[in-house]
Amino acid sequence: MTVMTSRFNSTGFNFRRSRLALAVAVVLALSACAHNIDASKPDVEIPATWAEAAPAGVELQRDWWRGFGSEELSGLIDQSLAGSPDLIIAAERVTQAEIAARSAGASLFPLLTVSAGTETGQVKPGPTGSGWSRSESSGVALSVNYEVDVWGRVAATTKSANASLNASLYGLETVRLTLTTGVANAYFQILALRMQLQVAQENLAISEKLFAIVEARYRFGAASALDVSRQRSTVLAQRATIFPLQVQERQTVSALAILLGRQPQALQVAAQSLEVLAIPEVSAGLPSTLITRRPDVASVEAQLLAGSANVAAARAALLPTISLTGAAGNSSAALLSLGNPTYSVGIAASIVQTLFDGNRLRLQVETNESTRRQLAESYRRTVYTALKEVDDALGNATRNRDQEQAQIEIKKEALRALRLSELRYREGADDLNALLDAQRTLFTADDRLTQLKLLRLTGTTDVFKALGGGWDKSQVAAR
Repeated sequence: MTVMTSRFNSTGFNFRRSRLALAVAVVLALSACAHNIDASKPDVEIPATWAEAAPAGVELQRDWWRGFGSEELSGLIDQSLAGSPDLIIAAERVTQAEIAARSAGASLFPLLTVSAGTETGQVKPGPTGSGWSRSESSGVALSVNYEVDVWGRVAATTKSANASLNASLYGLETVRLTLTTGVANAYFQILALRMQLQVAQENLAISEKLFAIVEARYRFGAASALDVSRQRSTVLAQRATIFPLQVQERQTVSALAILLGRQPQALQVAAQSLEVLAIPEVSAGLPSTLITRRPDVASVEAQLLAGSANVAAARAALLPTISLTGAAGNSSAALLSLGNPTYSVGIAASIVQTLFDGNRLRLQVETNESTRRQLAESYRRTVYTALKEVDDALGNATRNRDQEQAQIEIKKEALRALRLSELRYREGADDLNALLDAQRTLFTADDRLTQLKLLRLTGTTDVFKALGGGWDKSQVAAR
C-alpha cells in the first residue's frame, strides 16, 4: 500500500484548492461545447382521413374486450394478464432495461473509495548502530475519482439507456396488446368450431333423414340402388367432417391455455354460442393521432432516440477524457494506531487523449450513424404499416358485416330450397340429383355463415389492435 507522506499544510492546501476551483470553472465553460443529441424524427406523410369509412362508435378503452359482452372472455383475458409467460418475459426485459439505465446514470457521480492497511519491516542500522530495528506503520486513505463530462459522452450514454428503457416499456404494451387480442381470437375460434360441430351434426341428421326416405322409396321400387348409394355417400361424408373439427377444437383450447400460462389439459371453456356475443364499434379517430396510440410506433421512436444518443456518445469518445482525482489520508508510525498521525492531501486533474487505436473509435461512430439511419427507416416503415393496418381492419370489418347479412339470407333460401326439394322428391317430381344439390347448398351456406361470424369477431379485434387497444403514449412516463 502506498501512503502519502507529505504533511498537511493549510497554505499549500488553500493554493491547490484555488487552482482546483479554476480548473473546474474552465471545465464547466468547456462543457457548453458538448455535442447535442439529434432527436429529430424522419418526415412521415400522414393522411388527413382514412381511406375506408370509419364507424362513429365510442372511444376505444383499454378493456375493449368487455364490449363483446362475455364474462367468460373477460375472465380469460384477466387470467392471461396475470399469468402469461410472454407478458412476464416482457416485464423482465423492462426490469433489465431499468437496471441498465440506473447503471448508466451512476456514471454521472464520482467514484469514492477508502483503503486502510498496515506495514511492518526491519530497518538496517547506520554505521554507528548495532543490530536491526523493527518499523511499524498504519494508514487510512480516502480517494475520489470523477470523469468530467465535458463533451457529453456520459450524458449521451445515460440518455441512450433511458430511451432503451422507454422502448422496453412500450414493447411491454405491444406484448400486452398482442396477448389480449390473441386470447380473444382463440376464444372466438373455439366458439366457432363448436358452432361448426353443431351445424355438422345437424346436417348429418338431415342427411340421415333423407337417406331413410331414399331407402323407403327404394323398397317400394321408386328409387334405384344407385340413389341409395349416393345418399349413403353423402351421410358418410358429412359424418367424416365431424372428427377433424373435434380435434381442432381440442387443439385450440390447448393453445388458449398456453396464452393463459396454464396447463393445456386442465382448461375448460364453457360452450357459449357466437350468437350471444355483441359486436362493439369504436371511433377510429384521426390518422394524425395514431402515432401516439400505437405502442409499437412509440417503441421504434424510442429506439431511434437511443440510436441518436449512441451517435453522440461515440463522437464524444473521440475527444480527450478529463478526470479529477483527489486523495486524503493519515498515517502513523505505530502499528494499528492513529496516534501522532501524519495527514496528507492530494488533488490532481488529468487529460487523456487516444493517439492511435487502429481507427476503432471512428469506425464505431460510423457504425452508430448507420444504425441510426436504419432505425429512422424502421420508424417510417412502422408508421406506414400502422396506417395500412387500420385501413385494412376498417375495410374488412365493414365488408364482413355486409357479407354476414347477405349470407344469412342465402342460408334462409338454401333451407327453403332443401325443404321444397325434399317434398318434390317424395312426390316423385324431382330426381335425387336435385335433392343432393339442395343438401350441398345448405351445408355450404351453413359453414360459410359460421366462418363469416368468426371473421366479423376477429375483424373487430383487428380494428382494436390496429388502433392501439386504447393505449396512449402519455400513459407511460417518458425518461
